[in-house]
Amino acid sequence: MKQWVPRWIQKFVEGADVGIDLGTATTLVYVRGRGIVVREPSVVALNLKTGTVVAVGAEARAMLGRTPQHLRAVRPIVEGVISEFDIAQEMMRHLLARALAAEPTSLTGPRVVIGVPTGITTVEIRAVRDAAKAAGAREVHIIEEPVAAAIGLRLPIKEAQGSMVVDIGGGTTDIAVLSLGGVVESKNLRIAGDTFDQDIAQYLRNEFKLLVGEKTAEEIKWKLGAVRELPKPIETVVRGRDLVSGLPREVAVTDSDIREAIAPSVSLISEGIREVVESTPPEVLTDIMERGAFLVGGGALLRGLPEYFRDEVGLPFSVAPDPLLAVVRGTAAILEDTRQYADILITHDEEPIAAN
Repeated sequence: MKQWVPRWIQKFVEGADVGIDLGTATTLVYVRGRGIVVREPSVVALNLKTGTVVAVGAEARAMLGRTPQHLRAVRPIVEGVISEFDIAQEMMRHLLARALAAEPTSLTGPRVVIGVPTGITTVEIRAVRDAAKAAGAREVHIIEEPVAAAIGLRLPIKEAQGSMVVDIGGGTTDIAVLSLGGVVESKNLRIAGDTFDQDIAQYLRNEFKLLVGEKTAEEIKWKLGAVRELPKPIETVVRGRDLVSGLPREVAVTDSDIREAIAPSVSLISEGIREVVESTPPEVLTDIMERGAFLVGGGALLRGLPEYFRDEVGLPFSVAPDPLLAVVRGTAAILEDTRQYADILITHDEEPIAAN
């Protein structure tokens, strides 16, 4: 009977379908029928005097390192999981409201699929689910981010073929080998984009005696970040506070400096990939050798990363198309047919997954 009901009536009765990539650095929201409608930094600005939310997303991120004493800019998602529940709830409420502003009014809240890192605990999964429900969701389903990314890349994960995805996000790096609708081997590392930013800030402190904030360190990473020597060196001017005099100072920083700064962290990710590969069954590994492994997430955009991993691990690597969107596109595909993906959703203590 459902197919005879006009779409606007379905939305009024059932609510919208929403996919969320709840990232440490950035949160993306997809609404079925409209596409990706929200792409905002995972930052919330609070007024400490009143306890109210002043800003969310890009506006709040612009306040990082610049707030007066009565304001605080907070990242409620740390290393891929909720660290401050109430603030995360307010952020999700705000972003959901923004995403659904153009949707027809409904009797119930949206059905939501949320991507989370592999290896997070049941308590952390429950925190994500509870935050989404408190923000207005009527139904919440959880999917591991590398699995969602593989679905978003249209890899044949339901077939007897091996696929490998390395998701280098803001707070975590997820490495997963997939086959027959499940995770064959996986590893979660608390080393990712934010770690690179910290490495850069620490390097400037040690080598140049220059103090910079996290936002500046991130900007340097995107301007100069590379893990292999570039054909033509690049440099930029970095401004900060001199640790000796306490006064403003600027220095010229090159891609070679940044490569040296992030090298230990990149090496640890490479080692994590190697460990997963060494534990992968030979038949599955043969499939990956033919198709290659895919890099997704913001960290995948570091210059020379596929070639670096290829040399270190011995597998072909490539950056996926639109690597920042792979996970949220996976949630979109799941919303189109929840029955097909029911067995790979994390459904702890939830009612059976409703079919479309």
